[in-house]
Amino acid sequence: RSANSRIASRSGTPRAVANALPPMASARHDGPSTPRVLLMGARRAGKSSIQKVVFHKMSPHETLFLEPTNKLVKNDIANSSFVQFEVWDFPGHVDTTSAAVKPELTFGGCSALVWVIDAQDDHAEALARLQATIGTAYRINPSIVFEVLVHKVDSFSEDQRIECQRELQAHLSEELTAARLQHVKVNFHLTSIYDHSVFEAFSKVVQQLIPQLPTLESLLDILVASCRIEKAHTHTHSHTHTY
Repeated sequence: RSANSRIASRSGTPRAVANALPPMASARHDGPSTPRVLLMGARRAGKSSIQKVVFHKMSPHETLFLEPTNKLVKNDIANSSFVQFEVWDFPGHVDTTSAAVKPELTFGGCSALVWVIDAQDDHAEALARLQATIGTAYRINPSIVFEVLVHKVDSFSEDQRIECQRELQAHLSEELTAARLQHVKVNFHLTSIYDHSVFEAFSKVVQQLIPQLPTLESLLDILVASCRIEKAHTHTHSHTHTY
């Protein structure tokens, strides 16, 4: 039986942006060895729900009572020598291309940018903001990995999910081509907090941040083969700070 090794983390006006992101928050560095993941997207896209379910083991149904995120929330994930990184959750109202977020510092120290899109909402504004953010981030740091979570697809049929992702990819491709960014690679994932899809999506993000991944995968494969289990799923815990 083949092993499926998955690592899941258990992690605007200029004045408004400045209030949401204090001066030192976006400039903070814990050292070059700690990768940083930026979690961005529109308000109500589901970023906070993803944070709570994936990083803090909250029940998906409990997320219905969460308030919108108004401050930058930082999760430190560092439970082993294999998995050490940070997740910065940005408020949805923040203009992620403005000078107030200190793009040079924010994107310059970033390893991956995860953009959450509500699959049940209008996509035009979200895609326009995503394209602008990709342009700014890529100019500063071409090594950033861009990931798009097409979120809240739990009520969609399989055909609807495929069609939704196809439309989003085609639209973003047009936006990037118009901005002469057609060479930038963007990965798409269909996700929901009501199944394992969101864990699998973050697993793929985290795997790209772990230099020891081949060794860890080999160990998990041995575990799966020895115990005759279908999947090995490693969780990490996080420490959260709100700025």
